[in-house]
Amino acid sequence: MPQLRDSRSRISMSDLPQADPSLRRIFGIETEYGISVTGAEREPDPGTVAMLMFRPVVAATRSTNTYTANGSRLYLDVGSHPEYATAEATRPIDALRMDAAGERTMRRMALDAQELVRSEYGANARVHLYKNNVDSAGHSFGCHENYLVRRDIPLSLLGRELIPFLITRQLYTGAGTWAADGSFRLSQRADFLDDAISSSTTRSRPMINTRDEPLANSDMYRRLHVILGDSNRSQIATWMKLTCTHLVLCILEYAVHHGLETGLQGMELADPGKAIKIVARDMTGTVPLDMADGTRKCALEIQGVYLREADRFVREHGDDVALDVADAPECLELWAKALDSVHFADITELSSWVDWAAKYRFVQSMKLRHPDLGAARIRQFDLDYHDVANGHIFESLVAHDQMRLMLDDASVDAALDTPPADTRAALRGAFVAAAGKTPGCTWSADWTHVAASVDGRQAETQLLDPFDPTPTPGYERVMELLQAAKTA
Repeated sequence: MPQLRDSRSRISMSDLPQADPSLRRIFGIETEYGISVTGAEREPDPGTVAMLMFRPVVAATRSTNTYTANGSRLYLDVGSHPEYATAEATRPIDALRMDAAGERTMRRMALDAQELVRSEYGANARVHLYKNNVDSAGHSFGCHENYLVRRDIPLSLLGRELIPFLITRQLYTGAGTWAADGSFRLSQRADFLDDAISSSTTRSRPMINTRDEPLANSDMYRRLHVILGDSNRSQIATWMKLTCTHLVLCILEYAVHHGLETGLQGMELADPGKAIKIVARDMTGTVPLDMADGTRKCALEIQGVYLREADRFVREHGDDVALDVADAPECLELWAKALDSVHFADITELSSWVDWAAKYRFVQSMKLRHPDLGAARIRQFDLDYHDVANGHIFESLVAHDQMRLMLDDASVDAALDTPPADTRAALRGAFVAAAGKTPGCTWSADWTHVAASVDGRQAETQLLDPFDPTPTPGYERVMELLQAAKTA
């Protein structure tokens, strides 16, 4: 049975070889899900439902916190939120594939739990599992992006030149929602965020959390923990969120490494906390924002600067850095189309892959059929769109070719048990799969360690380099212990 470990120790530079200069990156997404039940004869507590979801996990692992055969982490977070943290990926498309596998895993767990709920709370009970960021009581929960960045990039630079991009990218990455007063927001998270960069995540919610836990060579890297983003149902929006951010980080890292100007000077916002709320209320992207230098720029103008600099960077340095992992040309083309669509108020084009636009267009079409459509019904539509267990709207949009996908079902199904092949997740996933099939095995895992104990024999090892899927001698000893136990 597994025993989870908590990786908090710093990894010394002497433990690892020097990283190559190609700006390779590790991507990851942590998604918290919300739970509710309808149709029950008496309403169960969400915590009870969450535990029913994790009952098979506890039976297999004696914990609500485990790792899966695809190298990802599956656990029950504070507040009874099921959470899925994707395995390390070096390409945004692979991170998307892991995120889609997590969504499918959560759906299966919720529907299995639904059968248990019905046996105790009535045959008409339905479990709803929301991949969103705000519940009916106004509580917010997160979708956190993780990017491995070079340690020499100053946090102050991120505050000046990355935060404005992150705030204004909600034009095409926002999940959208309706506020209590009936007004529309591009982003579900915007109203809950205060500081630009902070170590806090509860008293005040920052856009970037400074928690220094790189899970890699800490002398060389930091893990950029971005917590202002929405949870996306749209696969393309998730991919764009990661890919565009990667390109901006490449610009910043390359400039710092080579002592160059980034081309993004003058992008600093006077008040990021105020700006993110203004952008969230502006479907046109044209409301001016106060900049730190005393000028004013709207969200479309700010995004246009980042797009131009990303395009220039790819043209000038595409052969020098590993931009191929990001499918940069496709990203730049779609980025430009998205900004044009916002500029021309082309909701039809946006709604084929932008979550807020898809939901807004759907509700507008429903209002044409039902002019008296009330706020409560609109709120139901909003939640249904994000319900991965019993929702219908998103699935209907996909079925009618109104929402585009990037991944086919076979690719997502394969990702349920198959980690990215080019990161240490391949080692962790293979270990978890083997340990789970080994009789009498007690095993532990985290992002940087695996350990097993069988019949009094023990073996463990570190997985220090997130980019390295090559079995080390220590890892081979762990796997040999498992193999010996299975053949004994």
